[in-house]
Amino acid sequence: MDTENLLNLMFYAIPTLITGGIAYYFFKQHIENEFNLRKYNLQKGLQKEALPIRLQAYERMALFLERISPSKLLIRVQPSTSNKENYESLLIATIEQEFEHNLSQQIYVTDECWSIINAAKNATIQLIRKASMLEKTNTANKLREVILTELMDKRPPSNAALSYIKKEVGEIW
Repeated sequence: MDTENLLNLMFYAIPTLITGGIAYYFFKQHIENEFNLRKYNLQKGLQKEALPIRLQAYERMALFLERISPSKLLIRVQPSTSNKENYESLLIATIEQEFEHNLSQQIYVTDECWSIINAAKNATIQLIRKASMLEKTNTANKLREVILTELMDKRPPSNAALSYIKKEVGEIW
């Protein structure tokens, strides 16, 4: 009799366990789906709020790149003396100051974009230093002339970074 009762108990318990397991699985899936839906809606809402801030960061970085473009930089920053070393230092300090002013924008742009902007800044500084080291460059005005002549043959470093920013902003839409 005990075996018969045990068998009857198993015949009733097995379907109950299977039904309970299926119910557990479906409730678990439902809870995960609800969690993912809430997470998605929250992320979507945050993205809607963050998009204008990100676009503003890209705008500021584009303005930075325009301002450090050697042709625009040389027009904006006039030499105070004819000493080329003083003018070179003034140009580099202006670039560094502009960069530091926009340093916080790196949290809104991608790491790759920030690296490209940083590389453009460094390449522009390098261009100014190389022009200053040439023997024919002996005054501040001659330094300006050499830098502008150098740019006639190739694009300024900031243009490549600006193109990358435009591409990245295009991908946001």
